[in-house]
Amino acid sequence: LQLSAVKLAELHSDLKIQEKDELSWKKLKAEGLDEDGEKEAKLRRNLNVIMTKYGMNGKKDSQLVDTNHIKDGTESDTLDDPRLEKLWSKAKTSGKFSDEELDKLWREFKHHKEKVHEYNILLETVSRTEDIHKNVINPSEENLVKEEILHNKHRELKDKLRSINQGFERLRKVSHQGYDTNSEFEEPRVIDLWDMAKSANFTEKELESFREELKHFEAKIEKHHHYQKQLEISHQKLKHVEGTGDKDHLNRNREKYAMLEEKTKELGYKVKKHLQDLSSRISQGLQHNEL
Repeated sequence: LQLSAVKLAELHSDLKIQEKDELSWKKLKAEGLDEDGEKEAKLRRNLNVIMTKYGMNGKKDSQLVDTNHIKDGTESDTLDDPRLEKLWSKAKTSGKFSDEELDKLWREFKHHKEKVHEYNILLETVSRTEDIHKNVINPSEENLVKEEILHNKHRELKDKLRSINQGFERLRKVSHQGYDTNSEFEEPRVIDLWDMAKSANFTEKELESFREELKHFEAKIEKHHHYQKQLEISHQKLKHVEGTGDKDHLNRNREKYAMLEEKTKELGYKVKKHLQDLSSRISQGLQHNEL
């Protein structure tokens, strides 16, 4: 796959979560608690996203760029959307952003691209399910259950589309006006969560509590980002030392690299699991609004 050290650590974290979710699902299935197959279908979609994200789906140029790590030379990446390309071009030449702010803005653009990609995967899954459902001649109780599954998937699509639209409006505003120095959050995923939380059915007290939790979550992401950078630097040093033939130096660098790799994997898993939990809570609040 020719993945970088950071991407390999991220893949490990994603697969670890997938494995844990599949083990939980197997237990539920054994207890007869996933009769409609919705949880199994969601597991398949998640695995599809992982395979697409890391280029393991057999398609060329399908890897999604890591939203936590920016490499030098961002011009080699494309946004696959003329509207985003236009906004990014304007932002770069506006003179309103420092180099650090441009890096942050680029992460937001790439995060938006990833959200659109995941939405399209889900949309394709729903379309296939609908085609199968339409070809069923005799209605039955099982088909009524499948209709409920489709309803849930459409609700998930609606949530994702809402997030995409909010995200694009934010990118448009920031690209034209620059960053607000009073902005509460900087990490794209945290900004998404906060925008959606404000639309959910939370009381003022619950929203304030959620705000504080998001601050802790953002600090966790920043720590993960720091270790990702250190891992990349360590990987480059290790490749350099391997060419010198100095065994003692090589062993020390290997030990440091192994330590950083393990820490990055551990933090990556915690970040993704925390993100799952926060997203689930918001989704429940949004669904309650629709009832």
